[in-house]
Amino acid sequence: MTQAKKPAFLDGRTKLHVIDGVAVPSSSGETFKVRNPATGERLAEVAKGTAADVDRAVKAARAAFEGEWSRFTPADRQAALLRLADLIDREWQDLATLDTLEMGRPISKSLAIRSMVIRLLRYFAGAATAVTGSSYANSFPFEMQTYSLREPVGVVGVIVPWNGPIFTAAWKCAPALAVGCTVVLKPSEMGTLSPIRFAELCLEAGIPKGVLNVVNGFGDVGAAIAGHPGVDKITFTGSCATGQSIIRESAATIKKVTMELGGKSPNIVFADADLERAVQFSALGVFNNSGQVCSAGTRLFVERPIHDEFVERVASFGAAMKIGDTLDPETELGPIVSERQMNRVLDYVRIGEDEATLVSGGRRLTGEAFDRGWFVPPTVFTGVTNNMRIAREEIFGPVVCVMPFDTLEEAVELGNDTSFGLAAGVWTKDIGRAQQMVKRLHAGSVWVNHYQAMDPAVPFGGYKQSGVGREGSFEMVDGYLQTKGVWIRTD
Repeated sequence: MTQAKKPAFLDGRTKLHVIDGVAVPSSSGETFKVRNPATGERLAEVAKGTAADVDRAVKAARAAFEGEWSRFTPADRQAALLRLADLIDREWQDLATLDTLEMGRPISKSLAIRSMVIRLLRYFAGAATAVTGSSYANSFPFEMQTYSLREPVGVVGVIVPWNGPIFTAAWKCAPALAVGCTVVLKPSEMGTLSPIRFAELCLEAGIPKGVLNVVNGFGDVGAAIAGHPGVDKITFTGSCATGQSIIRESAATIKKVTMELGGKSPNIVFADADLERAVQFSALGVFNNSGQVCSAGTRLFVERPIHDEFVERVASFGAAMKIGDTLDPETELGPIVSERQMNRVLDYVRIGEDEATLVSGGRRLTGEAFDRGWFVPPTVFTGVTNNMRIAREEIFGPVVCVMPFDTLEEAVELGNDTSFGLAAGVWTKDIGRAQQMVKRLHAGSVWVNHYQAMDPAVPFGGYKQSGVGREGSFEMVDGYLQTKGVWIRTD
């Protein structure tokens, strides 16, 4: 694999909003800088959105929803999404490189999700022609036909995070477009470039202007979308605190919401597990993407007889990961997305050192290869208890807390002792024990003898404070639909 080239999209011009099919500057004229977290290099200037820009985008989305897009048949929408999938496939090298440059995921990891993104676009394209209503019996003494229609909810505000810009843009927008909704997409200010290009490719695929609009910017733009009376639904992925804020903003107009929020996921390893595989997936389950994954297995519970060995092996695995140039295909771990986020991670490390025992990592990397970026190595703590801050609060960095347990009952109790419930992992060769754990863990996804598998056909989402609703599968499609009951008297 050769080193990735700089995409033509980075042509030195300011990257604008995409509203009603046109690239437009911000109403304020303001811009902000996008930087490479590995080098500090300025990648682009991006239009900084305002509430006025949001209003313009929502009006464009509403006009498209009630106009040209409403005249597209399900087969028309399906064909457009299939064309989009082909275009994304054609452009994947550049889209992956944009994500790597902007948010720091190593290029090999960005390239590796190609099949997932193409599959999800094609999966949801299939949903366009698979939406059905139902007919119902009734008890009227005269002839009454009763049935239901499933209709698009309307204009959807899509607010996505920075830790997977092109994936989350496609993941959230594809099912909305498939069923006939229109979209106002707000990317993170630290993951803006590939979503803008995604919108351009939607237009190239034949999706009409106004159907997918992009307004760049900061939290005030997301708040304006959440509070706008012309938006019918909000779908958001990000922190619990931001999700709560969006719910409050959307409450005035009782918007439908889907929230995929934070996690402090338990990964539970029994002594009979396949240790080679368990070590590898447990380490990658928290160190991958520099720990910037909502479902990361940050609380690692290990049965006491193998606890010490497992800690040593996970720490060694992390220490052996190649860290550095994100465009080098051999790099396994990149930087934290921003200096602010790096400092947040390092603050938690300092808190952890007061509470527990630091086994490895925990210091900002320095030297010629690292000084201009924001690098934190894989970090392992032991001597942790479930009431410590590092075990209860989402750090969103490559930091794992390892804790021993003695019985299945204790593992269940410790695993569920969190305000979150996004995911969990279980490692054991005992199928009966695995089934018990699956039933008793309070998490939206439970992986057995694996960690962090995802597929567009399988629902994903959280219990407790980890979210509302599900993404993936037809449960996600249902979230963009509303049901209309129809009564026709025929006597």
